[in-house]
Amino acid sequence: MHRGYLYPLLLAWAIGSPSADAQPYPTKPIRLVIGSFPGGGIDLAGRIVAQRMSENVGQQVIVDNRGGANGIIGMEAVAKATPDGYTFYMGTAGHISVNPSIYLKLPFNVDTDFAPLTQVVSLPFLVYLHPSLPIKTFGDLVAHAKANPGALTWSSSGDGGLPHLTGELLRLASRIDTRRIPYKGSAAAFNDLLGGRVQYCIDAVSIGLAHVKAGRLLALATTGPKRLDILPAVPAVNETLPGVEVLNWYGTLMPAGASREVVNRLYREIAKALEHADVRAKLASHGFDVDGRAPEQFAAFRKSEQARWARVVKEAGIRQQ
Repeated sequence: MHRGYLYPLLLAWAIGSPSADAQPYPTKPIRLVIGSFPGGGIDLAGRIVAQRMSENVGQQVIVDNRGGANGIIGMEAVAKATPDGYTFYMGTAGHISVNPSIYLKLPFNVDTDFAPLTQVVSLPFLVYLHPSLPIKTFGDLVAHAKANPGALTWSSSGDGGLPHLTGELLRLASRIDTRRIPYKGSAAAFNDLLGGRVQYCIDAVSIGLAHVKAGRLLALATTGPKRLDILPAVPAVNETLPGVEVLNWYGTLMPAGASREVVNRLYREIAKALEHADVRAKLASHGFDVDGRAPEQFAAFRKSEQARWARVVKEAGIRQQ
């Protein structure tokens, strides 16, 4: 998001809540629950933001990784926390907007048990390929899969996450028959890709960029609307499949029941961290695009994303759990 967009939001929120600074905040450490295991893209982005927040507020922002169950474990912990501005959640689009379409019974209601804070970043995925295959482009991948139905395998970081749904979307759009192998987290999925035990995967730029630069993996395409500045030679999927685009995003929530003042305080600290030049540079170097939209805007966006991915879940025939 451009700087000119974030500053007016901060000003509007400051004006809209004149008592926001009436009490000192924070007076103790803040806990950031991340709904994934260490080592993935969201863990990287969350730690970058948490470090800057710690420096800004003079209290430690402690990262608490609660991986497993596609973010459900971490979200449940935050839903049960005190809504005082000292606990918040950072999760992927899959955790926040896809899970309600995948799981018939969640231990929380995303609409009523959380207060939206902001979208932190957006990011495209890359389609990664093990270099042992005679494939050089995304078009080659589609052609190879059509010539060898059911032969290619791909990994995803769990059931129902956006890497999984993006892989299904690409499979449906290109009309190919490939087999998905689910893993518990991006790190495990990537290890088997690097070892050649699966042939391709769809995941964050941050987790595989170093492997691409070292020649251990090929980047066939980005799922975003255009080529990435950090990988200008890698085409977008929409150059082969017009109209097919996916941007993942990481968003933040806090427990429901907080006053506007408390929501405002925590949102302002996240947004302030995102405005720091060093934070923006670090995030950009890993393929993240900073956002920082206001809570009401994020709430509306989250719901629109939930509707979009519910349609993909239905079309792909993904079994609800």
